[in-house]
Amino acid sequence: MTFELPPEQTGAAAWYGPEMARRTDWQMPLSPAEVAEVEAATRALASREADIAAITPAAFPLPTLGARLKARVEDEVLNGRGFLLLRGLPVERWTMRESATAFYGLGAHLGSARSQNGKGHVLGHVQDLGLASNDPNVRIYQTHERQTFHTDSCDIVGLLCLRTAKSGGLSALVSSTTIFNEMRRRRPDLLKLLFEPAPTDRRGEVPEGQKPYFEIPLFNWFQGYLTAIYQRQYIDSAQRFPDAPRLAPAHVEALDMFDALTNDPALNMFMEFKPGDVQLVHNHTILHDRTAFVDWPEPERRRHLLRLWLAADHARPLPPVFAQRYGSVEIGDRGGIIVRGTKLQAPLAAV
Repeated sequence: MTFELPPEQTGAAAWYGPEMARRTDWQMPLSPAEVAEVEAATRALASREADIAAITPAAFPLPTLGARLKARVEDEVLNGRGFLLLRGLPVERWTMRESATAFYGLGAHLGSARSQNGKGHVLGHVQDLGLASNDPNVRIYQTHERQTFHTDSCDIVGLLCLRTAKSGGLSALVSSTTIFNEMRRRRPDLLKLLFEPAPTDRRGEVPEGQKPYFEIPLFNWFQGYLTAIYQRQYIDSAQRFPDAPRLAPAHVEALDMFDALTNDPALNMFMEFKPGDVQLVHNHTILHDRTAFVDWPEPERRRHLLRLWLAADHARPLPPVFAQRYGSVEIGDRGGIIVRGTKLQAPLAAV
Protein backbone atom coordinates (compact mmCIF):
# COMPACT_ATOMS: atom_id res chain seq x y z
CA MET A 1 0.00 0.00 0.00
CA THR A 2 1.33 3.44 -0.94
CA PHE A 3 2.23 5.65 2.01
CA GLU A 4 0.27 8.89 2.10
CA LEU A 5 1.82 11.90 3.78
CA PRO A 6 -0.15 13.55 6.58
CA PRO A 7 -1.81 16.85 5.64
CA GLU A 8 -0.01 20.17 5.99
CA GLN A 9 0.01 21.12 9.66
CA THR A 10 -1.55 24.32 10.93
CA GLY A 11 -1.85 25.90 14.35
CA ALA A 12 0.48 27.47 16.88
CA ALA A 13 3.21 24.81 16.53
CA ALA A 14 3.85 25.75 12.90
CA TRP A 15 5.81 28.96 13.51
CA TYR A 16 8.62 30.79 11.75
CA GLY A 17 11.65 32.01 13.66
CA PRO A 18 11.95 35.73 12.88
CA GLU A 19 8.29 36.34 13.61
CA MET A 20 8.44 34.32 16.83
CA ALA A 21 11.63 36.04 18.00
CA ARG A 22 9.87 39.42 17.84
CA ARG A 23 7.10 38.26 20.14
CA THR A 24 7.21 38.36 23.91
CA ASP A 25 4.26 36.12 24.79
CA TRP A 26 6.64 33.18 25.23
CA GLN A 27 8.24 34.91 28.21
CA MET A 28 6.89 34.49 31.74
CA PRO A 29 8.55 36.94 34.16
CA LEU A 30 8.08 35.84 37.74
CA SER A 31 6.58 38.35 40.16
CA PRO A 32 8.20 39.04 43.53
CA ALA A 33 5.37 37.11 45.20
CA GLU A 34 5.95 34.08 42.95
CA VAL A 35 9.70 34.16 43.61
CA ALA A 36 8.92 34.30 47.33
CA GLU A 37 6.79 31.15 46.99
CA VAL A 38 9.66 29.32 45.29
CA GLU A 39 12.16 30.48 47.89
CA ALA A 40 9.97 29.45 50.81
CA ALA A 41 9.48 25.94 49.44
CA THR A 42 13.17 25.70 48.57
CA ARG A 43 14.45 26.76 52.00
CA ALA A 44 12.19 24.29 53.80
CA LEU A 45 13.77 21.40 51.88
CA ALA A 46 17.33 22.62 51.34
CA SER A 47 17.80 23.50 55.02
CA ARG A 48 17.45 19.83 55.95
CA GLU A 49 19.22 18.57 52.81
CA ALA A 50 16.14 16.70 51.64
CA ASP A 51 16.58 14.15 48.84
CA ILE A 52 16.04 16.23 45.72
CA ALA A 53 15.08 13.21 43.59
CA ALA A 54 12.21 12.49 46.00
CA ILE A 55 10.58 15.95 45.80
CA THR A 56 6.85 15.84 45.02
CA PRO A 57 4.43 18.70 44.30
CA ALA A 58 3.02 18.35 47.81
CA ALA A 59 6.50 18.68 49.30
CA PHE A 60 7.15 21.80 47.22
CA PRO A 61 3.99 23.90 47.66
CA LEU A 62 3.43 26.76 45.22
CA PRO A 63 0.01 28.13 46.23
CA THR A 64 -0.42 30.50 43.28
CA LEU A 65 2.50 29.87 40.91
CA GLY A 66 1.97 26.11 40.69
CA ALA A 67 -1.44 26.24 39.03
CA ARG A 68 -0.54 29.21 36.81
CA LEU A 69 2.65 27.59 35.57
CA LYS A 70 1.02 24.21 34.91
CA ALA A 71 -1.82 25.85 32.96
CA ARG A 72 0.56 27.85 30.79
CA VAL A 73 2.76 24.83 30.12
CA GLU A 74 -0.16 22.64 29.09
CA ASP A 75 -1.65 25.38 26.90
CA GLU A 76 1.49 26.86 25.35
CA VAL A 77 4.17 24.17 25.55
CA LEU A 78 2.24 20.91 25.08
CA ASN A 79 -0.56 22.26 22.88
CA GLY A 80 0.73 25.57 21.50
CA ARG A 81 3.96 27.04 20.14
CA GLY A 82 6.00 24.46 22.05
CA PHE A 83 8.13 26.49 24.45
CA LEU A 84 8.07 28.93 27.36
CA LEU A 85 10.76 30.95 29.15
CA LEU A 86 10.42 31.69 32.85
CA ARG A 87 12.55 34.60 33.97
CA GLY A 88 13.68 35.87 37.36
CA LEU A 89 14.81 33.07 39.67
CA PRO A 90 17.46 34.58 42.00
CA VAL A 91 20.15 31.93 41.38
CA GLU A 92 22.93 34.44 42.08
CA ARG A 93 22.10 34.33 45.80
CA TRP A 94 21.36 30.61 45.98
CA THR A 95 23.67 27.72 46.77
CA MET A 96 23.86 24.85 44.30
CA ARG A 97 21.60 22.80 46.55
CA GLU A 98 19.03 25.61 46.63
CA SER A 99 19.13 26.07 42.84
CA ALA A 100 18.77 22.33 42.27
CA THR A 101 15.95 22.05 44.81
CA ALA A 102 14.06 24.99 43.34
CA PHE A 103 14.39 23.74 39.76
CA TYR A 104 13.42 20.17 40.59
CA GLY A 105 10.51 21.42 42.70
CA LEU A 106 9.17 23.51 39.83
CA GLY A 107 9.52 20.54 37.51
CA ALA A 108 7.61 18.29 39.92
CA HIS A 109 4.52 20.41 39.25
CA LEU A 110 4.83 19.70 35.52
CA GLY A 111 5.59 15.99 35.35
CA SER A 112 7.75 13.06 36.39
CA ALA A 113 11.54 13.52 36.10
CA ARG A 114 13.27 10.93 33.93
CA SER A 115 16.80 9.55 33.98
CA GLN A 116 19.04 11.47 31.56
CA ASN A 117 21.83 8.90 31.37
CA GLY A 118 22.78 5.39 32.38
CA LYS A 119 23.83 6.64 35.82
CA GLY A 120 20.24 7.58 36.63
CA HIS A 121 20.69 11.34 36.85
CA VAL A 122 17.22 12.87 37.04
CA LEU A 123 18.92 16.24 37.43
CA GLY A 124 21.47 16.90 34.71
CA HIS A 125 24.42 19.28 34.64
CA VAL A 126 25.12 20.80 31.23
CA GLN A 127 28.78 21.79 31.30
CA ASP A 128 31.92 21.43 29.23
CA LEU A 129 33.73 18.49 30.82
CA GLY A 130 36.65 18.74 28.41
CA LEU A 131 35.33 15.88 26.30
CA ALA A 132 34.82 15.58 22.54
CA SER A 133 31.90 14.17 20.56
CA ASN A 134 34.18 12.05 18.34
CA ASP A 135 34.28 9.63 21.29
CA PRO A 136 31.29 7.32 20.58
CA ASN A 137 30.47 7.15 24.30
CA VAL A 138 30.35 10.93 24.81
CA ARG A 139 27.17 12.96 24.47
CA ILE A 140 27.52 16.42 23.02
CA TYR A 141 26.16 18.35 26.01
CA GLN A 142 29.37 17.30 27.85
CA THR A 143 31.48 19.38 25.44
CA HIS A 144 31.79 23.03 24.36
CA GLU A 145 30.86 22.10 20.78
CA ARG A 146 27.78 23.16 18.92
CA GLN A 147 25.10 20.57 19.58
CA THR A 148 23.09 20.86 16.33
CA PHE A 149 19.29 20.65 16.33
CA HIS A 150 17.98 17.55 18.06
CA THR A 151 15.39 16.12 20.45
CA ASP A 152 15.76 14.34 23.79
CA SER A 153 14.03 11.33 25.38
CA CYS A 154 11.09 12.95 27.17
CA ASP A 155 7.98 15.09 26.70
CA ILE A 156 9.41 18.35 28.07
CA VAL A 157 13.05 19.44 28.28
CA GLY A 158 13.74 21.98 31.03
CA LEU A 159 16.90 24.06 31.43
CA LEU A 160 17.81 26.39 34.30
CA CYS A 161 20.64 28.81 33.55
CA LEU A 162 23.03 29.26 36.48
CA ARG A 163 25.94 30.88 34.63
CA THR A 164 26.62 31.87 31.03
CA ALA A 165 29.78 31.42 28.94
CA LYS A 166 32.30 34.14 28.14
CA SER A 167 30.91 34.09 24.59
CA GLY A 168 28.54 31.89 22.60
CA GLY A 169 26.33 29.18 24.02
CA LEU A 170 23.12 30.67 22.64
CA SER A 171 19.97 28.56 22.74
CA ALA A 172 18.32 27.87 19.39
CA LEU A 173 14.85 26.51 18.63
CA VAL A 174 13.08 25.48 15.44
CA SER A 175 9.64 23.97 14.86
CA SER A 176 9.77 20.42 13.47
CA THR A 177 6.16 21.00 12.39
CA THR A 178 7.28 23.89 10.18
CA ILE A 179 10.09 21.79 8.72
CA PHE A 180 7.55 19.09 7.87
CA ASN A 181 5.41 21.67 6.07
CA GLU A 182 8.36 23.07 4.15
CA MET A 183 9.55 19.63 3.02
CA ARG A 184 6.01 18.67 2.10
CA ARG A 185 5.78 21.67 -0.21
CA ARG A 186 9.27 21.38 -1.70
CA ARG A 187 10.28 17.69 -1.69
CA PRO A 188 7.48 15.35 -0.63
CA ASP A 189 9.47 12.47 -2.13
CA LEU A 190 12.27 13.01 0.40
CA LEU A 191 9.85 13.71 3.24
CA LYS A 192 8.28 10.26 2.82
CA LEU A 193 11.66 8.69 3.56
CA LEU A 194 11.73 10.40 6.97
CA PHE A 195 8.68 8.35 7.98
CA GLU A 196 10.81 5.19 7.65
CA PRO A 197 12.82 3.81 10.62
CA ALA A 198 16.33 5.24 11.02
CA PRO A 199 19.01 3.57 13.19
CA THR A 200 20.16 5.96 15.94
CA ASP A 201 23.18 5.30 18.18
CA ARG A 202 22.50 4.92 21.91
CA ARG A 203 26.11 6.08 22.57
CA GLY A 204 26.90 3.16 24.82
CA GLU A 205 23.82 3.49 27.07
CA VAL A 206 21.99 0.32 26.10
CA PRO A 207 18.93 -0.97 28.02
CA GLU A 208 18.83 -4.68 28.76
CA GLY A 209 17.77 -6.78 25.81
CA GLN A 210 18.06 -3.91 23.32
CA LYS A 211 20.36 -3.24 20.39
CA PRO A 212 23.05 -0.53 20.72
CA TYR A 213 20.84 1.59 18.49
CA PHE A 214 17.11 2.17 18.15
CA GLU A 215 15.06 2.42 14.96
CA ILE A 216 12.37 5.09 15.10
CA PRO A 217 11.30 7.21 12.11
CA LEU A 218 12.26 10.88 12.30
CA PHE A 219 8.62 11.84 11.69
CA ASN A 220 5.70 9.89 13.13
CA TRP A 221 1.97 10.39 12.47
CA PHE A 222 -0.13 8.83 15.21
CA GLN A 223 -3.70 9.51 16.34
CA GLY A 224 -3.68 12.86 14.57
CA TYR A 225 -0.37 14.06 16.04
CA LEU A 226 2.84 14.74 14.12
CA THR A 227 5.82 13.91 16.35
CA ALA A 228 9.54 14.19 15.61
CA ILE A 229 12.60 12.49 17.13
CA TYR A 230 16.07 13.35 15.83
CA GLN A 231 19.81 13.56 16.47
CA ARG A 232 21.79 13.55 13.20
CA GLN A 233 25.21 12.82 14.69
CA TYR A 234 23.81 9.72 16.37
CA ILE A 235 22.13 8.56 13.17
CA ASP A 236 25.46 8.89 11.41
CA SER A 237 27.42 7.17 14.20
CA ALA A 238 24.96 4.24 14.25
CA GLN A 239 26.43 3.24 10.92
CA ARG A 240 29.43 1.92 12.91
CA PHE A 241 27.35 -1.12 13.88
CA PRO A 242 27.61 -3.88 11.24
CA ASP A 243 23.98 -4.98 11.67
CA ALA A 244 22.50 -1.47 11.50
CA PRO A 245 20.53 -0.83 8.30
CA ARG A 246 22.60 1.21 5.83
CA LEU A 247 21.54 4.72 4.88
CA ALA A 248 20.78 4.88 1.18
CA PRO A 249 21.85 8.01 -0.77
CA ALA A 250 18.23 9.17 -0.91
CA HIS A 251 17.91 8.92 2.88
CA VAL A 252 21.10 10.94 3.31
CA GLU A 253 19.70 13.55 0.93
CA ALA A 254 16.48 13.71 2.97
CA LEU A 255 18.43 14.12 6.22
CA ASP A 256 20.62 16.78 4.64
CA MET A 257 17.56 18.72 3.55
CA PHE A 258 16.08 18.43 7.03
CA ASP A 259 19.33 19.76 8.51
CA ALA A 260 19.47 22.62 6.02
CA LEU A 261 15.97 23.67 7.00
CA THR A 262 16.75 23.56 10.73
CA ASN A 263 19.63 25.95 10.05
CA ASP A 264 17.60 28.30 7.85
CA PRO A 265 17.39 31.71 9.61
CA ALA A 266 13.93 32.12 8.09
CA LEU A 267 12.77 29.18 10.22
CA ASN A 268 14.78 29.10 13.47
CA MET A 269 15.30 31.51 16.35
CA PHE A 270 17.99 32.13 18.94
CA MET A 271 17.73 33.33 22.51
CA GLU A 272 20.35 34.37 25.02
CA PHE A 273 19.91 32.95 28.48
CA LYS A 274 20.30 35.03 31.60
CA PRO A 275 21.07 33.53 35.01
CA GLY A 276 17.74 32.56 36.55
CA ASP A 277 16.02 31.74 33.24
CA VAL A 278 14.10 28.47 32.93
CA GLN A 279 13.42 27.28 29.38
CA LEU A 280 10.71 24.63 28.86
CA VAL A 281 10.57 22.98 25.42
CA HIS A 282 8.10 20.48 23.95
CA ASN A 283 10.33 17.69 22.71
CA HIS A 284 7.82 16.36 20.16
CA THR A 285 7.30 19.56 18.11
CA ILE A 286 10.50 21.55 18.75
CA LEU A 287 14.14 20.80 18.01
CA HIS A 288 16.66 22.54 20.24
CA ASP A 289 20.30 23.42 19.72
CA ARG A 290 23.15 25.30 21.35
CA THR A 291 25.87 27.26 19.64
CA ALA A 292 29.51 26.53 20.44
CA PHE A 293 30.97 28.60 23.24
CA VAL A 294 34.17 29.90 24.77
CA ASP A 295 34.16 29.56 28.54
CA TRP A 296 35.72 31.58 31.34
CA PRO A 297 39.10 30.38 32.65
CA GLU A 298 37.90 30.49 36.26
CA PRO A 299 35.99 27.31 37.22
CA GLU A 300 33.50 29.23 39.36
CA ARG A 301 32.46 31.40 36.39
CA ARG A 302 32.06 28.69 33.74
CA ARG A 303 28.84 28.08 31.85
CA HIS A 304 26.52 25.85 33.85
CA LEU A 305 22.93 24.83 33.22
CA LEU A 306 20.74 22.36 35.10
CA ARG A 307 18.48 20.11 33.04
CA LEU A 308 15.29 18.14 33.58
CA TRP A 309 13.64 15.59 31.33
CA LEU A 310 9.95 15.43 32.20
CA ALA A 311 7.14 13.01 31.39
CA ALA A 312 4.11 15.29 31.38
CA ASP A 313 0.77 14.27 32.87
CA HIS A 314 -1.31 15.49 29.91
CA ALA A 315 1.09 14.72 27.07
CA ARG A 316 0.13 13.49 23.61
CA PRO A 317 -0.07 9.81 22.68
CA LEU A 318 3.08 8.36 21.13
CA PRO A 319 3.26 5.45 18.66
CA PRO A 320 4.34 2.05 20.05
CA VAL A 321 7.70 2.24 18.23
CA PHE A 322 8.78 4.96 20.70
CA ALA A 323 9.02 2.29 23.41
CA GLN A 324 12.41 1.37 21.90
CA ARG A 325 13.74 4.67 23.22
CA TYR A 326 11.24 5.69 25.89
CA GLY A 327 10.93 2.28 27.58
CA SER A 328 7.16 2.79 27.61
CA VAL A 329 4.68 5.01 25.81
CA GLU A 330 2.41 5.31 28.86
CA ILE A 331 1.53 8.97 29.38
CA GLY A 332 3.12 10.27 32.57
CA ASP A 333 5.58 7.37 32.86
CA ARG A 334 7.80 7.30 29.79
CA GLY A 335 11.15 8.49 28.55
CA GLY A 336 14.62 8.60 29.97
CA ILE A 337 17.52 6.14 29.89
CA ILE A 338 17.55 3.04 32.09
CA VAL A 339 20.29 0.42 31.85
CA ARG A 340 21.42 -2.40 34.13
CA GLY A 341 22.34 -0.99 37.54
CA THR A 342 20.72 2.44 37.02
CA LYS A 343 19.88 4.13 40.32
CA LEU A 344 17.86 7.34 40.20
CA GLN A 345 19.66 10.27 41.81
CA ALA A 346 19.97 14.07 41.63
CA PRO A 347 23.68 14.92 41.89
CA LEU A 348 24.77 18.43 42.86
CA ALA A 349 27.70 18.35 40.44
CA ALA A 350 28.53 16.78 37.08
CA VAL A 351 29.75 13.26 37.78
